Amino acid sequence: MNREPRLVEVRKNVLKQNDVVARELRQRFREAGVYVVSLVSSPGAGKTTLLERTLTLLNRRYRVAALVGDLATENDAARLRRSGARVEQIVTGTVCHLEAAMIQRIIEGWELGALDFLFIENVGNLVCPASYDLGEDLRFVAVSVTEGEDKPLKYPTIFNSADVALVTKLDLAEAVGFDRAAADANIQAVRPGMPVVHLSARTDVGMDQFLELLERQLIETRTPSVVESAP
Repeated sequence: MNREPRLVEVRKNVLKQNDVVARELRQRFREAGVYVVSLVSSPGAGKTTLLERTLTLLNRRYRVAALVGDLATENDAARLRRSGARVEQIVTGTVCHLEAAMIQRIIEGWELGALDFLFIENVGNLVCPASYDLGEDLRFVAVSVTEGEDKPLKYPTIFNSADVALVTKLDLAEAVGFDRAAADANIQAVRPGMPVVHLSARTDVGMDQFLELLERQLIETRTPSVVESAP
């Protein structure tokens, strides 16, 4: 029995339902004036370290919170809470990505207007997250220098679904023989014109550029009345 047509139809229905919820979330986020940023990467690319540093630095000037997706454990959430920000873990079980409905459930009852930034760290995976809109304003895809230069060529869909590429763990580039020019060329081959930020969350190299990008996006998307009321 050929089940392929049935599986395709089920997948289409799931994605359609996800898009409906994502649109509702995006409208809610915009009405609240909170800027939502998602992070996707393969496991071990340094998302959690980067997010912990980002929350710590932004928490000095902005109201920030984060949602963290993982198959099991709340280890990442515990790490991120050291920043002083509100952090909630989404344990997905066997699901290899976050879905809009998961975000909707976890933020039920939140006063989103009390936030400037909400970060969403997706499950470590460069395949499934590409298909699922989470209602975010900006999606970063991260690849570490330890993964090599060809990740964009192997996983073009995730780069095409993201807005900005991050090259992480820059402090290890020389040790692993990372070819920065080749990595940038591969990113541009897949997504011409895509902004790329090279950084290290451990040494803070490139973090100023990363934070300036976030702050600029927040200012550009807020109405004057919301900007005036920001702390």
